[in-house]
Amino acid sequence: MGIKNNSSTGFDFEPGRILAKKYQVESLLGAGWEGEVYRLTELSTGIERAGKFFYPQRNRHNRNLKFYAQKLHKLRNCPILIQYHTQEVIWNRGERISFLISEYVEGELLSDFLKRQPGKRLHAFQGVHLLHALAKGMEKIHQLREYHGDLHTDNIMIASHGLGFELKLIDMYWWGSARPENISADVCDLVRVFYDSLGGARTYQSQPAAVKEICCGLKKSLILKKFKTAGKLKSFLEMMSWD
Repeated sequence: MGIKNNSSTGFDFEPGRILAKKYQVESLLGAGWEGEVYRLTELSTGIERAGKFFYPQRNRHNRNLKFYAQKLHKLRNCPILIQYHTQEVIWNRGERISFLISEYVEGELLSDFLKRQPGKRLHAFQGVHLLHALAKGMEKIHQLREYHGDLHTDNIMIASHGLGFELKLIDMYWWGSARPENISADVCDLVRVFYDSLGGARTYQSQPAAVKEICCGLKKSLILKKFKTAGKLKSFLEMMSWD
């Protein structure tokens, strides 16, 4: 899903292959350091699912799979996250492969969405709606003492948009309960996504004062002085006024 495959050992599941007697492979969605993500069809229902398959050498004793499953279960009431369903095991080329089954979300990566927009960017009003949707979703995650750890336009999926945005986050990178610095990093990443979505450095000087008040010139100390949490950022957006 917009991720580079950094492993020399790919699964290369072909479309049409049946896995665990339950799922048919439709397409590869993406790959990363830990494994590969495929779009699957659940044979008994015809429902599309996403399957994350872990490279065995990077999932010793099923540690990574258990970690992801437990985290996603804890955060199951956070609508900005893809929802976990179950886990399965198959044998492939003599190796035991564990994988997670989660919901499949129609949509596109924010980075791809931006490339299709006039000037490859959002207008300020659209950007504020995007940032509000992100901050609202991250607020729930932070309230549960968790964090994302690597927010950027390549791991935010737009499921739908109109007056507002329906978003899903993919590829969480957290490895433990959130410390204050983790929360702060997420807040700074939220502002950076907003900045990038409006065109970044090439358009920043021409942005309205309200946008600059949010971005704070991307100076982390200023951002965190104004927005200590995602919830504070969300509240600011809900009360802000435009000249």
